[in-house]
Amino acid sequence: MKMKLEDLKIKYDKLQKKYGAKELDSIYNGGCTNNPDICFVFMNPTGKNIASSKEWKGIKSPWIGTKNIWDLFYQLNLMNEDIYKEIKIKKSSEWTEKFADKVYEDVKVHKYFITNLGKCTQVDARELPDSVYKEYLDLLKQEIEIIDPKVIVLFGNQVSSIVLNQKISVSQSRKKLFKYDIMGKEYKFYSVYYPVGNGRFNIDKSIEDIKWIIENEKWRI
Repeated sequence: MKMKLEDLKIKYDKLQKKYGAKELDSIYNGGCTNNPDICFVFMNPTGKNIASSKEWKGIKSPWIGTKNIWDLFYQLNLMNEDIYKEIKIKKSSEWTEKFADKVYEDVKVHKYFITNLGKCTQVDARELPDSVYKEYLDLLKQEIEIIDPKVIVLFGNQVSSIVLNQKISVSQSRKKLFKYDIMGKEYKFYSVYYPVGNGRFNIDKSIEDIKWIIENEKWRI
């Protein structure tokens, strides 16, 4: 029987206890889970995601309660304008479980999937060693096999290097297609600048490259 995304949560939670903040929960993934056009892979969540609170009973998906990353999706025409405007005026504490569902329903409609390589939530944006991310690599591969995306976008040098198992410099790899086998199937990968946090000044390059990827792949969003 084929594994489901739900089956991976127990493993993520076990790794949270090992590598994450003890007072916070793992953040999993969200969006279109059936052959999405794009799977976006970020680094790891932080406590700024209010869904990491143990009191939060809704979906535990990336970027809940944050603002900046949604600029990227909106400028890629991957987000409804009304929902985007609502995100921009809401304080983190004003996100409800119902609103998080509404945001991720929109993500699903636009046929993309958001995840992190590491699911271990930290209290802040501290650097994690490669060894921690590598603990999650097989689980990410299982995620990819389950959702079967058309294209995978990896954000940043560290995530790209670990997933593709080679030294990657985003600045030298812009708009370059990497093909990599997962569970016997070849998938398409692109490495893109990290667009938030310390990488915020690179968001325009991220948007440019992802627009190029969308335009140059056979499918259209």
